[in-house]
Amino acid sequence: MDGEVIEKVYQENLEERIIAYLSETKGISLESAMDIYYHSVLAGKIHNGVEGVQYLDYKVLVQILCETEEELFA
Repeated sequence: MDGEVIEKVYQENLEERIIAYLSETKGISLESAMDIYYHSVLAGKIHNGVEGVQYLDYKVLVQILCETEEELFA
């Protein structure tokens, strides 16, 4: 596998963990967690590899999402 393929697989697994953990910690459905995540600025940063944010732990990323994009939970 080349580096691009590995990075894509890693990103997909990271997104799955973020969504599952967001659902668990906020007590919301997986569908709601997916909607929140994919409408977030954080998702764009992870997708585009901005500032290496995609290499942070998924729990830290959920905490960042909850603290910086509170409006998505309203």
